[in-house]
Amino acid sequence: MRSLLHSRIFGLSAGCVFALSSVALICAVASADPGSNTETLGSATSATSGGLTVLFAAQPLLLMLLIIAGGMALGAIRIGGLTLGASGVLFSALLAGHLGHVHEWSLPEGLGKLGLVLFVYAVGLDAGPTFFRAFASQGKRLAILALVAGASAATAAFLFAWYTGLPPAMAAGIFAGSMTSTPALASAIESSETLNLDSQVASIGYGLAYPIGVVVTLLFVQVLPRLLRIDLEKLAGQLKAESKRSNGIGRHLIEIANANVFGKRLHDIEVLDQTQGQITRVLEGDRLVPIRSDHVLEEGQVVMLVANAKTAQTLTLILGRKSHVTPVIDADRDRMEIVITAPSLVGKTLRQLHLRTAHGITISRIERYGVRFVPSAETPLAMADRVTAIGPPDGLAHFLALAGHRTRKLHETDLMSLAVGLSLGVLLGMIPINLPGIGSLALGLAGGPLLAGLLFGHFGRFMGVVGYMPLAARMFTQQLGLAFFLADAGFAAGGVFMETLQAHGPWPFLMALVVGLAPLAATYAVARFLLQMNLLEILGGTCGAMTSTAGLGAITSKTDSDVPVINYAAAYPIALVLMTILARVLVMVIV
Repeated sequence: MRSLLHSRIFGLSAGCVFALSSVALICAVASADPGSNTETLGSATSATSGGLTVLFAAQPLLLMLLIIAGGMALGAIRIGGLTLGASGVLFSALLAGHLGHVHEWSLPEGLGKLGLVLFVYAVGLDAGPTFFRAFASQGKRLAILALVAGASAATAAFLFAWYTGLPPAMAAGIFAGSMTSTPALASAIESSETLNLDSQVASIGYGLAYPIGVVVTLLFVQVLPRLLRIDLEKLAGQLKAESKRSNGIGRHLIEIANANVFGKRLHDIEVLDQTQGQITRVLEGDRLVPIRSDHVLEEGQVVMLVANAKTAQTLTLILGRKSHVTPVIDADRDRMEIVITAPSLVGKTLRQLHLRTAHGITISRIERYGVRFVPSAETPLAMADRVTAIGPPDGLAHFLALAGHRTRKLHETDLMSLAVGLSLGVLLGMIPINLPGIGSLALGLAGGPLLAGLLFGHFGRFMGVVGYMPLAARMFTQQLGLAFFLADAGFAAGGVFMETLQAHGPWPFLMALVVGLAPLAATYAVARFLLQMNLLEILGGTCGAMTSTAGLGAITSKTDSDVPVINYAAAYPIALVLMTILARVLVMVIV
């Protein structure tokens, strides 16, 4: 216990020292006169500061790395149980952007956009395996959340702009920034130019409101669980246990008693191909042996079904009745876990492979991206799928050779597939979507790569490209992308902070705060009391409704549950379209 305490104190101290050192270095550099010559400065400190000022101006990459390093150290500091995490980069970037404005510092061009693309693509890969099923069952609730968030934020923005007299373009920009929606900013700029308004103030409003929107959302997702005294990890465990009880995969013995299936083979029963349940064994004597492709069902036979409880109940009624025999299973000889690494199998469905006919084996389970499920005949195999195969030893050996089973493949990242996946995401984000009365909009760099990641995560192989990425690589990509993105956004906002404050006073900042808080309060109230959502669903859905990638990053750093990610990914596209429409409407109405 003492060593743990010492390690925590040391970690906290090291984080504080590193964060303060980075901040002090940037401040010291910024305090130097940008026009002074290092040879004429009166002290070594001034000379060093002046030299570093020139160095930062000449090497934007070095400045960005220092911002990220200082921000991550700042984010590691724990105060009252709260940490900023990767969002600490935003604050160090704001400081650097403000101090470096007079020195004409800059960050590498395009790294912020690259970071955004990397982050949302990795998020899509994480959510893909369960997203579409969750969207089908929860899409209506999440659409309501997106509508509530957008309507409450737009109403707050309109009332505040009407009361203070802020320019319409700035009000729309503040709305877009508070909701962290870049497509909404583009819509505000386009609307302003159409009405011959100053569109630059929309960008300024977005730049000063964006960090406020990020910070408000970050505080919301970190403070709310503490106020409610809910442990997110404990809640995730409870939800997982409940899901396992209702949807968990199990073995079920069925006695064939329906005359309609007598004399039929498994492939003759159409419902077996359409449901996610697999009959893997048949009782011979006192032993359950792997079922053959030519096996004919007869009255009184006992077969084993692998499925969840709901599917098992349905198929039991179709085939006969539940059996209560106690058979013997030789799982050591006729069951094997096999990893799919052969490109020839990737993308092919179980029906196309004819595994039971060719090798006498049945695939009873598939584990993909940490999610285990029972396949149907139309389920395609994906790279790095871990399948449970049931069959005779010689058939298992043949399938093992066919599948590849290179376990090292689980830890390898295909850079070509990553590059193609990211490229596809960027292209999807560029496709214009024409809405009557609104105009053209696109998913952008935040929505396109997210959609591409969801598709690759769900299908495993899409348009001939394998989308698999190991867990460690996905986590690293998320963190690196988020750091690049926050550094770029914070640095840009820090440069216009003082100018905006002098031109309009505190009103834009107060408006950003109000517009950011209003949807958080409204969505929480609706989600908890009307929609009866749990806290993980509320946090993920709220971040999606606010289009807050930074908020999602804060949640995923607190829990390994995929519930917030799934809800975020389901609410995000709805919110994206809605924010873009509302930004255009705001400019028109306030004028």
